[in-house]
Amino acid sequence: MIRVLVVDDEAMVRTGFRHILDTADDIEVVAAVSGGAAVETARGRRPDVVLLDIRMPDVDGLTVLAELRRMPDPPVVAMLTTFDMDEYVSAALRSGAAGFLLKDTDPEQLPYLIRSLAQGGVVLSGKVTRRVVDGYLDTGPGSPAATGVARLSERERTVVVLVAEGLSNTGIAERMHLSAATVKDHVSAVLAKLGVGNRVQAALLAQRAGLLNEPSAPPEGR
Repeated sequence: MIRVLVVDDEAMVRTGFRHILDTADDIEVVAAVSGGAAVETARGRRPDVVLLDIRMPDVDGLTVLAELRRMPDPPVVAMLTTFDMDEYVSAALRSGAAGFLLKDTDPEQLPYLIRSLAQGGVVLSGKVTRRVVDGYLDTGPGSPAATGVARLSERERTVVVLVAEGLSNTGIAERMHLSAATVKDHVSAVLAKLGVGNRVQAALLAQRAGLLNEPSAPPEGR
């Protein structure tokens, strides 16, 4: 079971997410609380994934994120946001969030996105990604990001595109017909070449650099 904690200041939002996720056989909402109770609840209930409102009246979502990230075995955190809060999204991604979801995400997609997060994937809502990316990374000529993209091998470019599509290392391994250990090595090399600290930043950079618009490479063998 994937254990999920929903954190939002609005009771209707908490109830809605719980109702949607409880329909999935492999997902359990262990608690749905407001921001002030988030950290204590996470420590007690040990969720795998936290859906965290990025801006709440009782406590700032970025503050909660920082505290969750300092836990010994921190959960995966995805921020809940609305269309007009790009600056908060950028700050959250820089602080280690695994992505962000709009509060009006298609209910049918939500369980799939939770599974992707639990497996180490990246979740970036398409409606706001480009606006966030445009102000998040400099990929202009001569920038460190542009230099890093140019240094990627063909296989590494394929890996970072699949990361941007939300696939975990296991999913990438299955898609490319590689071992999970080999994919892990490729992801580490991609992060180093791009000069970023996590998969979300790599995914954003891939989108900003236009890699997702390139023709897909054929599957590879071991």
